[in-house]
Amino acid sequence: MTLPLTGETANWLAIPFGFLFGFLLHRGGVADYNVIVNQFRLRDFTVLKIMLTAIIVGGLGVLVLHGNGYAEYHVKPANLLGVALGASLFGIGMVLYGYCPGTGVAAIATGSLHALVGFAGMLVGAVLYALSYSWIEAHIQNVATLGKVRLPDLSGIPDWGWFAILIILAGIVFWFLERKSQTTA
Repeated sequence: MTLPLTGETANWLAIPFGFLFGFLLHRGGVADYNVIVNQFRLRDFTVLKIMLTAIIVGGLGVLVLHGNGYAEYHVKPANLLGVALGASLFGIGMVLYGYCPGTGVAAIATGSLHALVGFAGMLVGAVLYALSYSWIEAHIQNVATLGKVRLPDLSGIPDWGWFAILIILAGIVFWFLERKSQTTA
């Protein structure tokens, strides 16, 4: 018997998983303003290590679930201009705020007042985005769009091949960062 992870069950499971996610962010150190800022200063690579690990574990999980028929891909259109502008705004906001949205909420849970003020800014930004969405969709989202494509579709390399490449690249990055930390210590 399998537990359905849709509808009401998924909504209720989101609560403990959200708490667990915040706890893990805190324990990983990325709910600390200085860790985030020092990532941008290229002095502390905790964020990069955690993100690479999360991408690999999550990606392999999705690959296994999809391969066994327990998950489906829901591919969004590749709107390159929208992604580039959104990523730029996200990066600027992260540098100014000192947190990404998830780590900001985790920092609020630890009692950080400046994270709370920044969270208000995130809410204002979300409202402004919602109010301007029709303009963005008409003038930005249709520029440099590739449609619903995935790297395996474009390259001919199967999903497992992309994950193998990702794991190898992550291993090289981890090795380099570990070697760099040993030479500076």
